[in-house]
Amino acid sequence: MSQFDQVSVVKKANVYFDGKVTSRAVIFPDGTKKTLGIMLPGDYEFGTDQKEIMEIMAGDLKVLLPGETEWLHIQGEGEFIVPANAKFKLQIAAVTDYCCSYISE
Repeated sequence: MSQFDQVSVVKKANVYFDGKVTSRAVIFPDGTKKTLGIMLPGDYEFGTDQKEIMEIMAGDLKVLLPGETEWLHIQGEGEFIVPANAKFKLQIAAVTDYCCSYISE
């Protein structure tokens, strides 16, 4: 899906790591939420409350998922899933465009 129709967008940005990671929340009519964002080069660690599906639209990054010992490398497009109540690490090599979907279980 290249665009979202009939949604609400939260004007205030989510800003992390001194502005190196930013996103905006998109709320769908059924109440589900996604964030659209950009990550600049750097090393980051995030925690989750809900299960997340991270769709990478463009970029160059490595991700270390919970319980894994090997980094997953994504160049261009890709996807990874993070379980609820977990932490994951990112190494961003080039500006990365992403969409994060929050999954209630």
